[in-house]
Amino acid sequence: MTKIVDLLTHGRTFSFEFFPPKSDDAARELEKAIAELEPLRPSFVSVTYGAGGSTRDRTRDIVINIQQNLGITSMAHLTCIAHTREQLSSLLEEYRAAGIENILALAGDPPTDGGDYPHELTYASELIELIREVGDFSIGVAAHPELHPRSNGDRAADRRYLAEKLAMADFGVTQFFFEAGHYLRMVEELADLGCTTPVLPGIMPVTNAGQIKRFAELAGAEFPGWLAERISAVADDPAEVRKIGVEVATDLCRELLDTGVPGLHFYTLNRSTATREIYANLGLAP
Repeated sequence: MTKIVDLLTHGRTFSFEFFPPKSDDAARELEKAIAELEPLRPSFVSVTYGAGGSTRDRTRDIVINIQQNLGITSMAHLTCIAHTREQLSSLLEEYRAAGIENILALAGDPPTDGGDYPHELTYASELIELIREVGDFSIGVAAHPELHPRSNGDRAADRRYLAEKLAMADFGVTQFFFEAGHYLRMVEELADLGCTTPVLPGIMPVTNAGQIKRFAELAGAEFPGWLAERISAVADDPAEVRKIGVEVATDLCRELLDTGVPGLHFYTLNRSTATREIYANLGLAP
């Protein structure tokens, strides 16, 4: 199998992110998306983990299936919110036994039902330490180019904490953003702190304006005025919205690649078309 840290030492990575489906129809959509993206030969794929571990079993099953049955290097997202150390260790042992070597360590969001759940770890840094204890995994962490939503706007502290977290990990993956300047400034600020751990920029093309705006608010990402104006002008034409989204994402990817980024990580939302079009525009398709 392959560790993402090793892939990054040999060149750029191009990767896709999926989320566990909640219905049979959604499961078929995911299978279709994976089948259509597989020919692009991704360096790896990742599978998200629901708030409070609500998709624990589904995430595990999808990650293992993709790696063992499709032969694609897979990374499992893992959060520490609402888990005991024993639960986390047990899941990590399952991954190790199944040949999964890559974990994205996240603090995570609390369960949406507001219930009282076990809470033995709080920060991603604590989860990284536990993962290292369990096995020889390649560990990634999240990065927010426009500051973590819980940073309260304290840029210096946010970057300091991020640099400390990245120093414990093998690589980072950013939340999505719409302007390259946010990513480039983050990398420069990390370098000033002596942090050179590679950070993959996360890309999410706008294919549904309302949905992306909601995601941006949750992630603390700016939905830039110039993009909002372009989308608003064609809001009644879904095909045109999608066309603009793919064009803007292509331009962003091209600008990032020109600056020498270590790779691109695409948030697919379990659909393949936009990612395949961006690949074609960039000349990346095999």
